[in-house]
Amino acid sequence: MADTTTASEPASTEVSGRLSTLDRYLPVWIGAAMVAGILLGRAFPDLNDELDRIKIDTVSLPIAIGLLAMMYPVLAKVKYTAIGESVDRRSLTMSLVLNWLIGPLLMFTLAWLLLPDLPEYRTGLIIVGLARCIAMVLIWNDLACGSRELAAVLVAINSLFQIAAYSLLGYFYLELLPGLLGIDSDGIDVTVWEIAKSVLIFLGIPLLAGFLTRTIGERTKGTEWYEERFLPRIGPIALYGLLFTIVILFALQGERITDQPWDVARIALPLLAYFAIMWFGSFFAGLRFGFPYERNASIAFTAAGNNFELAIAVSIGVFGVASGQALAGVVGPLIEVPVLVALVYVSLWARRRYYPSPSPAPEVAR
Repeated sequence: MADTTTASEPASTEVSGRLSTLDRYLPVWIGAAMVAGILLGRAFPDLNDELDRIKIDTVSLPIAIGLLAMMYPVLAKVKYTAIGESVDRRSLTMSLVLNWLIGPLLMFTLAWLLLPDLPEYRTGLIIVGLARCIAMVLIWNDLACGSRELAAVLVAINSLFQIAAYSLLGYFYLELLPGLLGIDSDGIDVTVWEIAKSVLIFLGIPLLAGFLTRTIGERTKGTEWYEERFLPRIGPIALYGLLFTIVILFALQGERITDQPWDVARIALPLLAYFAIMWFGSFFAGLRFGFPYERNASIAFTAAGNNFELAIAVSIGVFGVASGQALAGVVGPLIEVPVLVALVYVSLWARRRYYPSPSPAPEVAR
């Protein structure tokens, strides 16, 4: 996603004014892409057949390009060398528990409780819950004056952990756990390899490209050039890739969406509950553990956010571009952006309320 470009300001400053134009109006762009997709689908009813002619694995080439474009700029921003730096062990442990144990289990629970009769959307939300945030959490963290160093480490760890564990967790939550609980998974048959292929293609390739880009760029041009000149140039590519993918998805599912708008509203409900529970639960747990504000904010936003780019890629790769699973992933960022902007305001209020003598705010990434 596009990065912010202004310095951190006092908590009373208007948060939306510190977002770039692209990020500030992201829900508007997503809504416009949805409308454009629906109109495109009505104009070209045979679009699905055309897209299926050239594929990467099970995904048509144009959509695959859009998915890869979403991921590459995000992963080029990760500071991979920060993984080896010294980080408070309690903070790191708490974040890992929230991201890889509590978060997926909470989304699994909400999806089954609130969407028991909509198996495709339910599966799509579970896939979202497994994809931990590695993108816009850096923006929310900066706006909330969180710790840049801790956020960078958590993003790097989540990026690598998703390569190693995402497919196994997907198989566990989509196949094994429903069977162990005796609940009907409605005939979903997902193998570890099906999920792993999508993760390796749509996370592995851009992860390698992002790592090589940062390594070569910093060695040849220096860190300052890379952070202040190169990253701002490639940042918007992620948004363009997301919007392009949304246009195609809604072109293929437009009739279904217009006929069943209540389904979209039902997808939004567990997402809203998820964001609220994860953020507030994490933040107040951090208060109880005595974490300083900067560290607490970083952990809370990392726990609440999700990697919708990866979730959309996996849903398309495993279930198809016209699936309900893919639609659930697309609805995600439309809900996430305004909710997490609101939580930035809440976080800054909580700093004034619970941290009467805050330490100086860290400088916002450029």
